[in-house]
Amino acid sequence: TSKAARIFYPPSIAVDASSTGTGRTLNLYTQYTAQYATPAVASAGAPAAIPTYAATELYYYVTFFDTSVFANVSVNASGVMTYDVIGLPSDYNSLINVVFVVK
Repeated sequence: TSKAARIFYPPSIAVDASSTGTGRTLNLYTQYTAQYATPAVASAGAPAAIPTYAATELYYYVTFFDTSVFANVSVNASGVMTYDVIGLPSDYNSLINVVFVVK
């Protein structure tokens, strides 16, 4: 399998940054499996759910985050991201990029 075939972006996930706070968590793996299990729309003849990997079959990476909004960002081997919100986004939006890699 090529390297590119082993790397994918999980679905978009809303991260609440409407107030500051520390030690917040978001289970990236659970969000991924929930959205892939119930897609909003599928093409004709497509299965109802998108196949997913087990949590232990993936590596989790945060490739970018807005350092004026987020701090102390980490992700564990189960796909749980921990973060602090240190500032509110200036335009109600901010970015965190996450990548999954198949082991």
